[in-house]
Amino acid sequence: MPISIHVCILLPKNYNWRADCEFPVLVVLGTSCHCHLSFQYHYASMSSPQETTKTKEKKEPAPLSSLPRLFVSRRWWWVSLLVIAGMVITFRLGIWQLDRLQQRRAENAEFIEQNNAASLVLDSLPLTSQPSDLIASELKDRNAMAVGRFDFSEQIVLVQQNYQGRPGGHLVAPFIIAGGDEAILVDRGWIPAHEIEQGDFEPFSDPNQEKIQGSLQPSQTLSGGRETEVEGRQQEWYRIDINAIQEQMPYDLAQVFLLEKPPSEVQEGFPIRVEPEIDLSDGPHLGYAIQWFFFCTILAIGYAYFVRTRTPVK
Repeated sequence: MPISIHVCILLPKNYNWRADCEFPVLVVLGTSCHCHLSFQYHYASMSSPQETTKTKEKKEPAPLSSLPRLFVSRRWWWVSLLVIAGMVITFRLGIWQLDRLQQRRAENAEFIEQNNAASLVLDSLPLTSQPSDLIASELKDRNAMAVGRFDFSEQIVLVQQNYQGRPGGHLVAPFIIAGGDEAILVDRGWIPAHEIEQGDFEPFSDPNQEKIQGSLQPSQTLSGGRETEVEGRQQEWYRIDINAIQEQMPYDLAQVFLLEKPPSEVQEGFPIRVEPEIDLSDGPHLGYAIQWFFFCTILAIGYAYFVRTRTPVK
């Protein structure tokens, strides 16, 4: 026989369910009947336990006038020391970048002054008797010219020098200044690596050249004042270290070398005279300085805000 049962269940407010199910039920007598159960869910008038709890009151930040006292309080004093140390470091790095900016501008101004000055005539200068550091500071990047002749028998090659991504080296030959027995090393230009491996530099020599022009450059020494180790007479060098090369030269060398200027017309053949690349911009120093000062400011403001919002008001 069909039996209908209606069940009413009281659930919390946050539930909203309704379900109907129908299934067979075996009665004790062994006869099969059909039972229909209907579940009706209703909201309870009571609130959930979470909603009955009182909401916490929003914390008010500490007043600005209390920040000096909070910074040195027992809770924050060690954090304040770390923040102050960070601010000092970032501020000092900003000052250092401004100093580097001033140095770069001074170097650029010195280069422009030297480059615009009249060319020096090398036969009238005591280039071998003065200290190398004094000559380098006064004559670096100065345009110069000389009359004389090359001694290609004493020519050397500066290896591991790239040109437009191609491996090679620079030919360096002494130029004997007319009217004396002094010479100056001249960087004549670049040749490819396969020419260096062959070792025959005579096709690149011009015995009729009697005049040279270029810019004066200081000796290329090792860092820290170290001396270049020389094992006897050698033709391949990694830098133009004038004092080291002097040991295998039969005459006195000037304490600077000449970087030969490229010709006004298009260069054909080797060696290719390479003009130094000079960057006269301010570089990235000003941007770095602003960046470090910004970090210092953010650290100070951020720490003050953090302390205010994390300290309860009594």
